[in-house]
Amino acid sequence: MKGLFQKISAILMAFILMLSTMSFTVSMHYCMDELVDTSFFSKAEGCGMEMDADAIEMNGCCDNHEIKLEGQDELKLPVSDLGFEQQLFVVSFFYSYNELFQVVEEDVTHYFENPPPLLVRKIYKLDESYLI
Repeated sequence: MKGLFQKISAILMAFILMLSTMSFTVSMHYCMDELVDTSFFSKAEGCGMEMDADAIEMNGCCDNHEIKLEGQDELKLPVSDLGFEQQLFVVSFFYSYNELFQVVEEDVTHYFENPPPLLVRKIYKLDESYLI
């Protein structure tokens, strides 16, 4: 469950980063106050009324609108702008966050908890069997 949540959040953050850095333009062409053409990333085509600029201004039947959304150019904030307290906070945050995911391998020894039984006599001497 934890791995799935991390994958979903990573994809979501990558998508947000992509949308915040992308710039695009929506171009719309109106003819007699009706939307004739809409275009993303390029200029909208006209309604077919081929007139020069002076005739359009006088007649006033055609109108072009553009909506521009500018994305971020710089994503990296300079560290020199941060104060000492902010730098200390960032370093301590990353250190503590990194320590959350460290795998700690402990050597588990069970014989310290359960000591061996005390021997009163040596068994190999009682049975008189010796390894040669």
